[in-house]
Amino acid sequence: MFFPNNYLIERYSKSSGRSKEAVRNIVLSFIARGVSMVCSLLIVPVTIHYVNPTRYGIWLTLSSIIGWILLFDFGLGNGLRNKFAEAMADDDKDLARQYVSTTYFTLGIIMLVFFIVFAIINQFVNWANILKLDVSYAQELKQVFAIVTFFFCTSLVVNLFSTILTANQKPGLSAVLGAIGQIVSLLVIYILTLTTEGSLFNLAFYYSGVPMLVVLLASVYGFGFTRYKDYVPKLKYYKKNHIKSVTSLGFKFFVICISMIFIFQMMNIVISRELGPDAVTEYNIAFKYFNILTTIIIIIVTPFWSAFTDAYHKKDYIWMAGSMKKLENVWLMSCLAALVMIIFANLFYRVWVGKELVVQMSTTVSIAVYVTLYNLGQIYMYMINGVGTVKIQLIIYLLFAMVAWPLMVQLCRALGLPGIVVVPSVVVALQAIFGKIQIGKILNERATGLWGE
Repeated sequence: MFFPNNYLIERYSKSSGRSKEAVRNIVLSFIARGVSMVCSLLIVPVTIHYVNPTRYGIWLTLSSIIGWILLFDFGLGNGLRNKFAEAMADDDKDLARQYVSTTYFTLGIIMLVFFIVFAIINQFVNWANILKLDVSYAQELKQVFAIVTFFFCTSLVVNLFSTILTANQKPGLSAVLGAIGQIVSLLVIYILTLTTEGSLFNLAFYYSGVPMLVVLLASVYGFGFTRYKDYVPKLKYYKKNHIKSVTSLGFKFFVICISMIFIFQMMNIVISRELGPDAVTEYNIAFKYFNILTTIIIIIVTPFWSAFTDAYHKKDYIWMAGSMKKLENVWLMSCLAALVMIIFANLFYRVWVGKELVVQMSTTVSIAVYVTLYNLGQIYMYMINGVGTVKIQLIIYLLFAMVAWPLMVQLCRALGLPGIVVVPSVVVALQAIFGKIQIGKILNERATGLWGE
């Protein structure tokens, strides 16, 4: 294809600016996420020492269940992310502030209603029985679910400020907020180990409350004293007609997230029920280790979500194609890193959490394969999510969500811990294959039918 020289110069100039912004945010995110990663690794032995391995496994299972609440924003967060980026690409500040205010008030009402309903239901649920735990945990689990649900609901609304930062191609600043929350959480949990007896309630209260408080304070400062004060949520900017435009795309993300519950978030519950809470700890130790690679990949691809929204809106396919190739090369390097991590895994585990926790090599290898496939899928999904054509991945997730639970139960019984990752590994492999095909069609302007929805 032939382009006039002036066109190439203009397009390169725009692409260069977008790429430089992405690089700046990747560097800042690496620093912030690096700190978060170290804190995340350090907090594991500290937490295990505080509540013991069995209670830590229970906490991980509870976290998975409560984490589902994060999906009940009905996709409003991701919808805002794309719509805000589009409004900024068009330099329409009024539309951007309307999207912000509409999303804040809508999500705030949803979370308030959700928490009230949950608080009522929680009084009649026996969580110990559901998780097949000793009856002595029943009352404590009720309290833990109540307090953490409150913080998670509040976090969903508060974290919209981080979404705005990311949509404005400033994910590095969002990562800094996450790092501060991790640092303070680690310090608080460590202080608890020195001053109190091991308690699931204390762990839940501070571990979930501290990060929320950090982002809340940052939101108050950002909306009050920085350029983001132009987008402070106000009732007069709330536009009911914008709910549909935010939720139309957001609802697709919501269905994807609900499907992901049954594929990914159920894993801890299946392990706990079939193999016990100690096995949950073993699985998560290995997963957190290889999640280092996922964290690195996410740091790199996150700026490209909103950058792809901007580029697609401006039909800058040259930049999009070049960026995709670079991201694929990053994934290939991560595969080599995964092999090295497998070799040194047992040594790392011993240094990290001590000899009392044993992670089988079969568990290590299976999770390494799963994480590697997951990372490839994420590269294509972040680009596609930025474009907003998510129906293909929605169908993949929805189909597997219907059969994930029984398949994982049977595979876990047959193969133990390695069996639990077979289903999600197949899902992310298909996600990567179809994602590669779809992004190719988008770049060649041939994404018709399902490929373009």
